[in-house]
Amino acid sequence: QVQLVESGGALVQPGGSLSLSCTASTLPFDFFGLVWFRQAPGKEREAVSCISMGDAGTVYADAVQGRFTISRDDSKNILYLQMNNLRPEDTGVYFCAAVRRYYCTTDLPTIHNAVNYWGTGTLVTVSS
Repeated sequence: QVQLVESGGALVQPGGSLSLSCTASTLPFDFFGLVWFRQAPGKEREAVSCISMGDAGTVYADAVQGRFTISRDDSKNILYLQMNNLRPEDTGVYFCAAVRRYYCTTDLPTIHNAVNYWGTGTLVTVSS
């Protein structure tokens, strides 16, 4: 199975910033929509942002709108998530995921069912 690998998770103070990345050695990202999910302990996994195949558009969950920015560099096969003005409620394990030939829609909760490949997660802790 293809495995995506996240990096960049860390402990950060409220109001701080953090950048995550995701890549896969055996899966070219070119024809995949890419998604960032997060999951807090005892909570359901939620999609926080999606970027379409070919960088055709982006979608953000209301909770992160204006604070997070998703981007991709298909020439380097890397997905990014820039997180600014972090809050304690942003704490959780962040996962990247790839959805084959996918263009993002505003219906983020439905993306989970379409995911073809998952990363194993990186922990983000926002605390003073």
